[in-house]
Amino acid sequence: MRRDTGFPLADAENDFTRARRGQVMSRLAAWLRREPDDVNIMLPFHEVVDALGMVSEKRLGLQNIRLDSIVGSVDRGRDFDRRFRPTSGRVRERWQRLALATRRGESIPPIEVYRIGELHFIIDGHHRVSVAHALGLTTIDAYVTQVITRINAAGIRYRGDLIVKDYRRLFLDRVPLVGEARAAVVLSDPWDYAELGECVEAWGFRLSQDERVFLDRGVVARRWYAEEYRPVVAMLRQADMVGDRTEAEAYLWVAAERYRLIRTHRWDAEVINAVRAESGVQRRADRG
Repeated sequence: MRRDTGFPLADAENDFTRARRGQVMSRLAAWLRREPDDVNIMLPFHEVVDALGMVSEKRLGLQNIRLDSIVGSVDRGRDFDRRFRPTSGRVRERWQRLALATRRGESIPPIEVYRIGELHFIIDGHHRVSVAHALGLTTIDAYVTQVITRINAAGIRYRGDLIVKDYRRLFLDRVPLVGEARAAVVLSDPWDYAELGECVEAWGFRLSQDERVFLDRGVVARRWYAEEYRPVVAMLRQADMVGDRTEAEAYLWVAAERYRLIRTHRWDAEVINAVRAESGVQRRADRG
């Protein structure tokens, strides 16, 4: 709890001390809870862009943004943690100078940020954001540049989440789904995107052979989703074989089991029943 003395200089010094203490205690708590190392680390802007795929950018001008939407940095991540608390005493002098100016009501220049989805990444203004957090503010003025990416930024919380986004981007390079199809095909394990990509490409190769015509990636992706994926998912739902998986995970699992059990690429009731029977046997064996 912040208790002001009425002396701006002393209060600014206390602000920094509290912010540093909070950072140390948060790091200790994360260690005791055995949380991943990245829970208190700012998201690196360039790693996020690499994972999502850069398309374009557009200047939006001066806006008032929420402080809790600022989750990363272009190049100063080591001086502050995820909540913009100082990670060392190295920034004390400048930090306290800004805190004092803020407490005195002096004009503070807007920060500069990139926006990806609903997330913001600081270009300039790390100390200003840190001070604003410490003083209990909820918003800050910022010059915003919007960055458009190929993959949506939704679901990114920690650095580890970028692995999933990166593998999904690579999958969509191989299988350029669009619209409803793009949103529907989702996997939890990033490694599964590579396996699904190979599965789709193999399906497209067999289709090209059957029709004796070359089919580009866009055509294969569109026809795989309409002629293979949706019908199979519908059969799996009818057979109550999706469970707590995503539809794409259920499809990938049953496609692998189908070929392992009966060495076929076809889909019919016999195939579904064989896979269901095998999975039932396996569940009983696991319980036994």
